[in-house]
Amino acid sequence: MPLIVTPRQLTQRAQFYQQLGQLAAAGIPIPTALDMLMRNPPSRAFREPIRQMTVQLAGGATVADALQSIGKWVPSFDIALVRAAEHSGRLDAVFKLLANYYDNRAALVRQMIGDLAYPVFLFHFAILTFNFVAWFQSGMSLTQFALRMTGTLVPIYLVVWLIIFASQGRRGEKWRAFFEAILRPVPMLGSARHFLALSRLAAALEALLSAGVTIIEAWEMAAAASGSPSLHRTVFAWKPQLEGGQTPSEAVNAAPRQFPELFANLYHTGEVSGQLDESLDRLRKYYHEEGTRKLHLLAKWLPQLIYLCVAGFIAFRIINFYTGYFNQLNEIMK
Repeated sequence: MPLIVTPRQLTQRAQFYQQLGQLAAAGIPIPTALDMLMRNPPSRAFREPIRQMTVQLAGGATVADALQSIGKWVPSFDIALVRAAEHSGRLDAVFKLLANYYDNRAALVRQMIGDLAYPVFLFHFAILTFNFVAWFQSGMSLTQFALRMTGTLVPIYLVVWLIIFASQGRRGEKWRAFFEAILRPVPMLGSARHFLALSRLAAALEALLSAGVTIIEAWEMAAAASGSPSLHRTVFAWKPQLEGGQTPSEAVNAAPRQFPELFANLYHTGEVSGQLDESLDRLRKYYHEEGTRKLHLLAKWLPQLIYLCVAGFIAFRIINFYTGYFNQLNEIMK
C-alpha cells in the first residue's frame, strides 16, 4: 500500500475485492478472475500486483501466499483473513467482507476530511492572522515572518503525518501491538477497533468451523485474521489448556479484557446447544454494527471537538492581545 492511504485508494481496494468476490461466487477460478481484473483493474496501479499474484498462483501458491508475495501492498490481516477463507472454502464471502470493510473505511475518512475542512481553514487563518499582527507590531522582516510561520506549522504537520503514517495497517505486528495498546484506552476509538476485530474473528471462526477445521487451529487462524495483535497473543496462549481438555468457552470466560461478557455468553450458549455457527454469525453482525456505529460517531464529533479547540485558541489569543494592549495603555497613562 502507498505511504499515505486516501479515500480513493481505499475505494479502489474495495472494488478490487468486490469484483474478485463476485467472480469467485460465479464459479470462476481465482487465476482466471485475476486475468480478467488485470485487463480492467480498479486502477492502473493494481496491474503489477495482480500480475505478480497470477505468476505465484501459476507456480502452485495459494491465494494467501500470492498476496503475501506482493509485500506491503496488502495489509497482514487481509492475508490472514484470506488464508482462513481458503481453509473454509469461502473465499467469495471473505472478499465481500473485505470489500465492505474498505468501503466503510473510505466513507469514514471522507466524512472526517469534509468535517475537518472548516476547522483546519480556521486554524490556518488564525495562525496567519496572529503572526501577521506580531510582524506588524515588531517590524520584523518578511524572511523572519516566513520563518515564524514555518516554525509554527511544520511541527504540527509533522505530528499529523506521523499519526497517519503510524496507523497504516501494513506495519509489522510489534508496531501494530504498540499502536493498539496506545489507542485501546481512547474513548470510542479503542472500543470501536476492538469490536471490529471481534467481528472479523467471529466471521473467520464460523467459516473455519463450518469447513471442519479443528477447534484449536480454527481459533488460532481466526485470531490472526482479526487483525488485533492482542487477541492473537491471547488465543495463541490457550493452546496448552485446550489440548489439556479445557473448552474454548472456558478460555473465553477467563479473558474478560479481550472478550466482553456478551461475546462469552453467546459463544457458551452456541457451544452447549450445538448451534455455534448461528451464535458466531450473531456475534459477527452485532460487533460489526457496534464498531461501525462508534466509528461514525467519532467521525462526527471529532471535527466538532477540534473546532471548539481552535475557537478556544483564537479566543485566548484575542483576550491575551487586548489584555496586553490595555496594560500598555495603563502604563502610558501613568
